[in-house]
Amino acid sequence: MSQANSGTNRNSASTRSASAKTRRATAKATAPASQAADKAAEKSGDAKSAAVGAAERTAEASSAVVHGAAERVQAGRQAVIAASGQAVAFAKTAWTVIAHRKALAAGLGAGLSALGATSYLAGRRAGRRTHGPLTRLTGGRI
Repeated sequence: MSQANSGTNRNSASTRSASAKTRRATAKATAPASQAADKAAEKSGDAKSAAVGAAERTAEASSAVVHGAAERVQAGRQAVIAASGQAVAFAKTAWTVIAHRKALAAGLGAGLSALGATSYLAGRRAGRRTHGPLTRLTGGRI
């Protein structure tokens, strides 16, 4: 049995060295392909980082565009709200005028009457000749 064991060891060692030689030969044969693959991986990594950078710039630009559009929409919304507030105020004023039209008409009539009377009196006063103190005292006889 010892002879069988020693033969196995020898065969095993030669198999190991043969497999090591095969691995080295395979490594030498595939080294250029491996280096090319590494370079391609580096280049694809560079391309990937460039693509990521371009995507980030595009995302930033589109984000700025969306943000600007949102600001314009908000400004338009504020303008519509302001315009509707003005329209409501105008409608409320118009409704108040319509509701109190009788009082407004009476006030307007009284104001016009007072203005007419005042202008009439001022006109009559302006049309009179001025007299001195003696003429006034005697009633215009002297």
